[in-house]
Amino acid sequence: MTEARRGHLAMLAFSALVAGSFSLGSMAAPHIAPDALNAVRFVIAAAILGLVVFATGGIDRTAFKAPWRYPFLAVFLVAYFVLMFEGLKTGAPVSMAAVFTLTPLLAAGFGWLLLKQVLTGRMAAALAIGGVGALWVIFRADFSALLDFEIGRGEVIYFFGCVAHAAYAPLVPRLNRGERPAVFTFGVLFAGAVLLLVVGYPSLITTRWAALPSIVWVTIGYTAVFASALTFFLLQYATLRLPSAKVMAYTYLTPSWVILWEMALGRPLPPGLILVGVVLTMAALGLLLKEDSQVRGRVVSKG
Repeated sequence: MTEARRGHLAMLAFSALVAGSFSLGSMAAPHIAPDALNAVRFVIAAAILGLVVFATGGIDRTAFKAPWRYPFLAVFLVAYFVLMFEGLKTGAPVSMAAVFTLTPLLAAGFGWLLLKQVLTGRMAAALAIGGVGALWVIFRADFSALLDFEIGRGEVIYFFGCVAHAAYAPLVPRLNRGERPAVFTFGVLFAGAVLLLVVGYPSLITTRWAALPSIVWVTIGYTAVFASALTFFLLQYATLRLPSAKVMAYTYLTPSWVILWEMALGRPLPPGLILVGVVLTMAALGLLLKEDSQVRGRVVSKG
């Protein structure tokens, strides 16, 4: 198997694992405050990644220069995850996943503003097609809802989280000063864990942890280990073997994976017409997977 194929398999696994956050998160969200859930999740993920960092060379001195970078970036990452779980209280997993597919389009805008990254015609077309497909799902394949701009509360909340995530993507290369990816990410996760422990302290002490249903603990464990620590490694593995445009393309698989997750969990499936939007996001994936040597810059998304 070629290195490129291994990279594609890594991103296939990455997109499937990220999708699980939406289905499991929607089941856990009504039972626990988003800041409390994510505080525990960040602590576990930071601990796992910290062990990996110290087992593979430790932290270089350069990582301690300008330490303000880590809490600054953590604000964007924490905002994304907290708003995601807040949105999942009322938003359907498939439509929330569709909102997530808008992230590459938003990130392209931030990439141009912050890094002067340039898109090729093919990538712009793919982002446009993917955006149309996402909107079709978000508005539940209802033209009247689209014309009246009727968006669910959960989707609106999560959209602002995706804006934070899109801004985070170009800020990482802007603020990285040569640190190893694992070290840099550990710094952000550690800062995020501290931030959530402070901000989420009232929720943490008022949550009746012993009375929480098992789905909450399953979700915390899944998001910490699989949707955080493991997806980080898969993403790093793929970025060393694939062009950034191809890595970004796998974002568009998320709604399809969420539908499969919903089927596996025995939950209701979306109406058939919504699948039209999913097909459009798959078309965007196909365009972005084509070789495009003119793509410049790097815009990458996570679940």
